[in-house]
Amino acid sequence: MKGRIDFAEVNRAALAVLPALLARWLPDGRRAGREWIARNPRRADNRPGSFAINLTTGRWADFATNDKGGDPVSLAAYLAGMTQADAARELAKMLGVKT
Repeated sequence: MKGRIDFAEVNRAALAVLPALLARWLPDGRRAGREWIARNPRRADNRPGSFAINLTTGRWADFATNDKGGDPVSLAAYLAGMTQADAARELAKMLGVKT
């Protein structure tokens, strides 16, 4: 499954269920308005606050480290420590999106 990936389609599908994905990926997080606030599992983050994901757009940032991205695929790649292509394939498989 190394063909062309429709990143836009994978991101659309992920945005449709983003709160559920975030609850799975960042279970210690919580909804705060239009954002999901959690500890960043990629570093020694003692408390939620600086790692936030916009629930509408999927944009995310860790304001303590300046790590950031613009969509659910980039977040999945960041959290799993994999390429965006691999993360898109995994998300597509999880969400039933043809790639």
